[in-house]
Amino acid sequence: MARVPAAVTATVHRIRNGVRTVPRSLTRRHRPPRTLTAVDLDPQPRPWTRALGLLCVVLLGAWLGLLVVGNVRVPVGPMNTTMTLRPSLTGGTKINVSPLGALELRSHEAPIRLDVDVDQLDPVRSQALVDHPERLSGLQDEVARDVEHGTLDVAVRSCIAVVSGATALGLAVYRRPRRALAAGGLALTLLAASGATAFATWNPNSVLEPKFSGLLSSAPSLVGNARSIVSEFDVYQKELARLVTNVTKLYDVTSTLPAYEPDPTTIRVLHVSDIHLNPASWKIVASLVKQYSINVIVDSGDTMDHGTAAENGFLDPVADLGAPYVWVRGNHDSRVTQRYLERMKNVHVLDDGRAVTVAGVRFAGIGDPQFTPDRSVEPGGGAAEELAGARLASALRDQRAAGTPVDVAVAHEPSAARETDGDVPLALSGHLHHEEMEVMKYGTRLRVEGSTGGSGLRAVEGKYPDPIEASVLYLDRDTRRLQAWDEIELGGLGLTTAEVSRHLPKENQPGATPTPTPSRTPSPSAP
Repeated sequence: MARVPAAVTATVHRIRNGVRTVPRSLTRRHRPPRTLTAVDLDPQPRPWTRALGLLCVVLLGAWLGLLVVGNVRVPVGPMNTTMTLRPSLTGGTKINVSPLGALELRSHEAPIRLDVDVDQLDPVRSQALVDHPERLSGLQDEVARDVEHGTLDVAVRSCIAVVSGATALGLAVYRRPRRALAAGGLALTLLAASGATAFATWNPNSVLEPKFSGLLSSAPSLVGNARSIVSEFDVYQKELARLVTNVTKLYDVTSTLPAYEPDPTTIRVLHVSDIHLNPASWKIVASLVKQYSINVIVDSGDTMDHGTAAENGFLDPVADLGAPYVWVRGNHDSRVTQRYLERMKNVHVLDDGRAVTVAGVRFAGIGDPQFTPDRSVEPGGGAAEELAGARLASALRDQRAAGTPVDVAVAHEPSAARETDGDVPLALSGHLHHEEMEVMKYGTRLRVEGSTGGSGLRAVEGKYPDPIEASVLYLDRDTRRLQAWDEIELGGLGLTTAEVSRHLPKENQPGATPTPTPSRTPSPSAP
């Protein structure tokens, strides 16, 4: 009998005992050579790569969910609105009032933004208000309740939309229920974290500084006058209701924009600068004077470009702007320019510290000591400007000693205006062609105006045309202190954009302590 190989005997023994393994010797000898596949060649994805992919799926799915089912139609008083949560890098609240424009509020800092679209007036509810005007007194409370319910509804629906969108996309990409549920859970976690961030950074007083765009930029009366803002705008929900109420009246009464409602307790100063021979500026200034019921215009210089006598005719519209004109000489304005303005009615030229009272406000100013029409715009002035500022500060102290303290100091160069720190509550300047506002060391607030002429002929030197900038300063009629200001920016040459943003000094925020009188002696309580 032939001898059976030991390997075969061992194999039979294993099969009888229920073991199906094959000896390595037979495996090596009889197994065909293995062909390498793409899986063998490609390395397995790293954990951070899988996590990044999951995060992308979650974000995309959440965004798609919000687009599909994240909006809520909410009746707010007599208006139909749509509320939506949107992904955003800056957060905040945006109220779209079609076709008038939009209003933005920095209500919170979080990667989500609340959009409120005012769609239309409901004719039935609007007619009910017309038939029963006594209901207007309770309209604000009704709108507040509607806004509260709508915000809660959009929050709940957004949670459902985010989780559903992320889960559905996760299932479509991974085809595994466990990974899809993980995507939904991560989406809910991210939304909860965003909501917590929004709650932690919630600023109910954001309506104090709204930013308008579109046609709304010329209708600041929608949010009331400066005094009502200071005293009444203290709760976000309440004032959002006030806004919607006023927009309701705007829609109901007329299709044209209303004029600004003047506040008898406020003096309105229009600050312009650096017109640089732009004829369009006069129409803009005249429009602002009418729209805001301006009491006095302050021009901080560089009205001309080269200061020649041939340019003097450009100044003739000043007499018909509708408000007194206070002016100081800039480095592009010559003495010839100054003498021409001094002969015009309703124009008050400030120089050498001369003080004058206009519209209840006492102004003092000094012209730029240098006539350099070819000098480029530079952030800092030279020794001559600082010396001129020191002369102006000395004149301010003399006025205060005489019992006629100055309320506003005006100089073209910011370096000259800085020398008045501690001697006057408010100093105005220009020259830089962009807007700035700061409180200096000894308490004087410095306002640097942008170019109301859009930099004149220099507007086309850069990649984009310079904007046309001006500001409306609201002064208390009793104290002549700054209560609020509106920054107005219009698109430059060839552009049609418009923005208005309202600002309040910190000392005028609700609950803030009053600011002490500016003094050369620094105080710990000074802002």
